[in-house]
Amino acid sequence: MDWKALNNEVIKEFRSNNGVVAQFGDLPVVILNTLGAKSANLIEVPLITVIDDDQMYLFGTNAGAKKQPVWIYNLRANPVIDVEFKTHIFSAKLTELFGQQRETRIQLQTQRTPQFADYVASSAPRRIAVFRIDRL
Repeated sequence: MDWKALNNEVIKEFRSNNGVVAQFGDLPVVILNTLGAKSANLIEVPLITVIDDDQMYLFGTNAGAKKQPVWIYNLRANPVIDVEFKTHIFSAKLTELFGQQRETRIQLQTQRTPQFADYVASSAPRRIAVFRIDRL
């Protein structure tokens, strides 16, 4: 699959439709404006976010693959970025969750979404990274 081409189409649709992407239905989408960990180039990454009690979270499922998604390395190197959500752009710090915080988020999402549970199972033994989006 050509992820770059797919991402470009998702970003185009997101920006043309006030943050709505038809293939994701009612699921909320964000665009991360990250900096490459090695290149320092701007990289736009569209992702489905989970909103819980007015807090946004991202899960590095990589659709259940054994490898971490590349965007995780970029966030670890450069966690302060711009985030696009609906029609807004805001600065944020993305904080990776560890320990019990991470486990709680994984358990909640596994209970809510069967597809997520499948991703957790198929990605094992890889631990899916969880990030909280903190507006600045």
